[in-house]
Amino acid sequence: MEVLDVSPQLAAEWLTRNTNNRPLSKSTVQQLVGQIQRGEWQLTHQGIAFDEDDVLIDGQHRLAAIAKAGITVPLTVTHGVPRTAFTVMDTGRKRTGRDALALAGEANATHLAAALRGLHLYLSVPNSVWSGGSSVTSNDQLLVMLEKHPGIRDALHHGIALNRACRITVTAATIGWYVTTEARPDIDQSSWKDGVVTGARLESGDPRLTLRNTMLSLAAGRTHRRRDDSREHLLYYLKAWNAWVEGRTIKLLRRSPNETMPRITNQSGTGPADREA
Repeated sequence: MEVLDVSPQLAAEWLTRNTNNRPLSKSTVQQLVGQIQRGEWQLTHQGIAFDEDDVLIDGQHRLAAIAKAGITVPLTVTHGVPRTAFTVMDTGRKRTGRDALALAGEANATHLAAALRGLHLYLSVPNSVWSGGSSVTSNDQLLVMLEKHPGIRDALHHGIALNRACRITVTAATIGWYVTTEARPDIDQSSWKDGVVTGARLESGDPRLTLRNTMLSLAAGRTHRRRDDSREHLLYYLKAWNAWVEGRTIKLLRRSPNETMPRITNQSGTGPADREA
């Protein structure tokens, strides 16, 4: 076993010894490429391995990523691994974003990881599908997001309360609360939250009641739309929030094909947030 600086050229050469391995996952390679290019690559005991005949039996995705990224990185290289060990390689559970945040001492790590991932997607690709390989966010990216957006911790408490009240996903409610609070610190959101949570004494067309009823209908399965699509839930949240701030009624929340994520309204002085203060 040795540690070597593996260049893209050396990685490509070693890949020619990859004669008996599982099919290469393009999405996994791309995730690793992103980590290398963002400077997140770190040397660990996990590297690549060759068997007794110098055939590559572990690490093809790492080598493919180095070759594609075009950047030299340090890598642990092991030679002479018994071929029979191949069946037990990579069978352990990978460390998730939840694990990374929990190890960093964060509370509600599962919900926080999902909210940070969603916030990253909202800020970078708000109008793309938030699923599949292109939406994967590395653990390092989550930690960087948390450092840049510490207010997401407080927003998560509001997101959990809204989820319990009307079944909007915690991720969507947390992001919605956070981005609107950041964009409009002049708005007191207490009556917004109270209205969505309770629905008490709200008239038909009140955006808070419409959002609440829409989420409850989704949760009850009274529509063909997915009940757990955080991107769609966030779109409804922002549309309703904008209407509430602007003092508009809204009786129906729906998403048109290819509809983009709403921008947070910059209107002020005309909506219920001011009248109720």
